[in-house]
Amino acid sequence: MKTSATLALATLFGSASAFSPSARTASTSALQMSELDGMLGVSVETGNKVYDPLELNQWVPAKWARETEIANGRSAMLATVGWFWPQIFGTFDSQDVTTTDPIDAIMQADPQWWAQFIVLCGTFEAYKYKKGLEGKSSCGPGTPVVDYMKGYPEDEEARNTMHMRELKNGRLAMIGVASFISAHFIPGSVPALPVGFH
Repeated sequence: MKTSATLALATLFGSASAFSPSARTASTSALQMSELDGMLGVSVETGNKVYDPLELNQWVPAKWARETEIANGRSAMLATVGWFWPQIFGTFDSQDVTTTDPIDAIMQADPQWWAQFIVLCGTFEAYKYKKGLEGKSSCGPGTPVVDYMKGYPEDEEARNTMHMRELKNGRLAMIGVASFISAHFIPGSVPALPVGFH
């Protein structure tokens, strides 16, 4: 009994140190700052400087963070289309999904559909990874992995403009999807959206 009480107290006091202030080191190194300074994405919306208010760059490599931002932005752009599509065009002839509410539709979808979706996404990611090993890029400057319409510009300035547009549209879409979800679960939480929006 005495041993278990001692162990419980040691665990309690040991875990308390996780919440105590610690000496902070310099938040970013010169290398990390140079990584950020050379990145595309600085614009009026970010105050013409690198936007990193939580100083995450001290833990996350800038290249990985940018690739994640672009991938999530692309997903959010598709999600925005997917949010409105059933409300405008209706749903496919389906026995399991009978609603135009995106959140309810997620819960109504058959598990087999989710399995197929996960396999499809895994296939895309594996293809992107393979092409990345060959020197192609799926999330930024460089020869694109996929360019079916041959629309990737030849000159550097046009490429930077295209990348900037994709970043801005992706950022806007991420904010939009977050507002749709907020309005769904907390009616009236987004002033620009009508009550009952889904």
